[in-house]
Amino acid sequence: MPSFDTIYVGFHAATMVSTTDYGPIENAAIGVKHGQITWLGPVSELPNHEATIIDLGGGWVTPGLVDCHTHLVFGGDRSAEYEMRLQGASYQAIAKAGGGIVSTVTDTRNASAEALFTAAEKRLCALMADGVTCVEVKSGYGLDLVTEEKMLRVARSLGKKLSVTLQTTCLAAHAIPPEFQGQADAYIDLVCEEIIPAIAKAGLADAVDGFCEGIAFSVAQIERVFDTALAFDLPVKLHAEQLSNLGGSGLAARYKALSSDHLEYLSDADAKAMAIAGTVAVILPGAFFCLKETKQPPIQRLRELGVPMAIASDCNPGSAPVLSLRLMMNMACTLFGFTPLEALQGATRHGAQALGLGHSHGQLKVGYAADFVCWEIQKPAELSYWLGGQLVKHRVVAGQIT
Repeated sequence: MPSFDTIYVGFHAATMVSTTDYGPIENAAIGVKHGQITWLGPVSELPNHEATIIDLGGGWVTPGLVDCHTHLVFGGDRSAEYEMRLQGASYQAIAKAGGGIVSTVTDTRNASAEALFTAAEKRLCALMADGVTCVEVKSGYGLDLVTEEKMLRVARSLGKKLSVTLQTTCLAAHAIPPEFQGQADAYIDLVCEEIIPAIAKAGLADAVDGFCEGIAFSVAQIERVFDTALAFDLPVKLHAEQLSNLGGSGLAARYKALSSDHLEYLSDADAKAMAIAGTVAVILPGAFFCLKETKQPPIQRLRELGVPMAIASDCNPGSAPVLSLRLMMNMACTLFGFTPLEALQGATRHGAQALGLGHSHGQLKVGYAADFVCWEIQKPAELSYWLGGQLVKHRVVAGQIT
């Protein structure tokens, strides 16, 4: 007998197993057992079975979308800074004046875990309603051990309550907290000697991130963070080359980082290093758009070098108040020249790779998680074409319609 107890039918599938097309299967069927895909192919080839049949009623099925870079857990909002930017203030100027990340730090430190959970749940549900089945959530608005732990525990709780695969990332090296102004090295001491060790021992993080930028931390300081992370067997990733070129992506490549993210100012040498290391380029068009940036990441060069390119929402209260990964797919195409195929790859297989989940998520494939979405569309390119709208017909996580 077939090794499945539920079979989904009534759709075409974009499996995303190919690097050159959508891996389409017309009139497809997906067999599921114990939360995994155990059979996949044309419905005409289904073996005899006694499984429960669920007809999705038309449309296209893709892997569930993977949002591999978010800051979903935070206190307050920064709509006032949004107004300031519209009146000409730069992101850097706002940060240096005590706004930006540091203002969210104050609000997050003051917020209860319950308040943080309630606010983050609403944001995550919006992403899920738009097709996300796997999401990464960073800390980084605590900048002290107590609040960084609080943020990560809230994120873990979201993953337990909601039908989503959730990965957590320790981003303690996100900014210099107010009490350490002018003492960046001393704060990195705290990150490396107290925060990361405690979070690692508590099992609260799946990876460690940092912000390598003139308004944050230097390459040398981030290298210390990476060394500490690897000492606790935690993979690393990096915010790099968003506002200037410090060479952070080259550092990330040397440490075999899962990803380097933003990359507007990425150098050719660092792009080559990423290609060799297998480090994913996470492209964040929402921040580019909201900050009115003009320097684009070198998409064509990354494409030529074969660097996997993921797309993420970067949902955060300042530079990317984004609640739709599908909108980011459109922006990647419209602003950066992605093809619709590249955009869907970026939000599925490459997003999963950026989380170290390329072996289990982001493709419709036997042995992979039975996380997929049925869309009310005629062709996969529509996922990047439409701005807004409710295209999700059915959302399946671990083999169950949610």
